[in-house]
Amino acid sequence: MEIYHIINRGVDKRKIFINDKDYLRFIHDLFEFNDDNYIESSFRNSFVNKKYEINQNKKRDLLVYIHCFCLMPNHYHLLLSPLKNNAISKFMHKLNKGYSRYFNEKYERKGALFEGKYKKILIKKDRHFIHVPFYIHLNPLDLIEKNWRNRELKNFNLAIKFLENYRWSSHLDYLGIKNFPSVIYQKFILDFFDNHNIYKKSIYEWLKQIDINLIKNFLLE
Repeated sequence: MEIYHIINRGVDKRKIFINDKDYLRFIHDLFEFNDDNYIESSFRNSFVNKKYEINQNKKRDLLVYIHCFCLMPNHYHLLLSPLKNNAISKFMHKLNKGYSRYFNEKYERKGALFEGKYKKILIKKDRHFIHVPFYIHLNPLDLIEKNWRNRELKNFNLAIKFLENYRWSSHLDYLGIKNFPSVIYQKFILDFFDNHNIYKKSIYEWLKQIDINLIKNFLLE
């Protein structure tokens, strides 16, 4: 199974998520556009007063496995595996185009929302692979402690509490807290652990001992 770390950010590092509805819309799009049969135009202009609900019973032809994700104010991370030829390109085109159209219409703006197409890197399945989803899920710490990558957390317990209350990633689902379970394919990553509790213990131990040099070749920032 091929695995890719993907990142995209706002043009000029601008915010691409202004409020909770924007985050929810993007997560909804992660689900809706992950379907080879999905027609984008049917979703146009549906953002106004929209309550986002994911129909888990809908029959879909998946393009990718979304192993994990994290949304930040001005960028997002995805960990994807393609399920057919050109699947990532097709999925990412629909995702970026659909969300950009939503954002521009909602905020009455024109032009590119993202700084480029997107960046991706193939992750070879070696002993450092599992550190990449850890890194993705820990990204929200940038919002409270910029130096967490250098083992300079001022308050470890506060950081953990913050992560466990941050909705806009798949971290909570891997802790065993249902957040957006229908969006992600958990089996591959959880096969590295016996249960959610071991995942929780592992990621927080990794945070204490973090060495970014181990995974610098997998990162895109």
